[in-house]
Amino acid sequence: MSAALIVGAGSGLSRSLALLLHKENFKVAVASRTTGKCPKEFLELKCDATDAAQVEAAFEKIETPDLVVYNPSYRVRGPFVELKAEEVRKTIDITAFGGFLVAQAAAKRMLKRGSGAIFFTGASASVKGYAQSAPFAMGKFALRGLAQSMARELAPQNIHVAHFVIDGRIGTEGDSQLHPDEIAKNYLNVYRQGRSAWSWEVELRPWVEKF
Repeated sequence: MSAALIVGAGSGLSRSLALLLHKENFKVAVASRTTGKCPKEFLELKCDATDAAQVEAAFEKIETPDLVVYNPSYRVRGPFVELKAEEVRKTIDITAFGGFLVAQAAAKRMLKRGSGAIFFTGASASVKGYAQSAPFAMGKFALRGLAQSMARELAPQNIHVAHFVIDGRIGTEGDSQLHPDEIAKNYLNVYRQGRSAWSWEVELRPWVEKF
């Protein structure tokens, strides 16, 4: 049975991913700062992804996963000159630095086994910075750069690294939103790619949107 670790719990994409992977016979673990958010079928791990010791402890509680997905992000908005330094640091820590810690812990284990996949969830801000949203763009740009560098280094060692640009709002309230179940299907499709034609980045957007 394949195993998956989803970092970042919630009612949207993480839940859809967990349910889909469970349906496809994955053993699923979900890690987040607070527990009690997931159905009982999944192993819940309490873990602050920005804390290296907690990340390592979480990985020690599970077998080496075949797939690791990093979903957490945090944003603060406002005029650039009014941004609080501690909030900017928190945004970068959760959105990007946590991704590094989780990916490094996963890669160490996957390299020993000789296979695995590490996926990162990006956003519109991964490729374009919006006004009054500089910290989020900083974090998401950093996460994308991490994924790109890792893909070039680890793909030849049979580790599939991919970054997903979720270019729109996730939700279930109309055609202008990306349905989390459909996003999850794309993650699974990329996971199942043959290594002769791996994607390192996939961009997803709703079919009705304002460009």
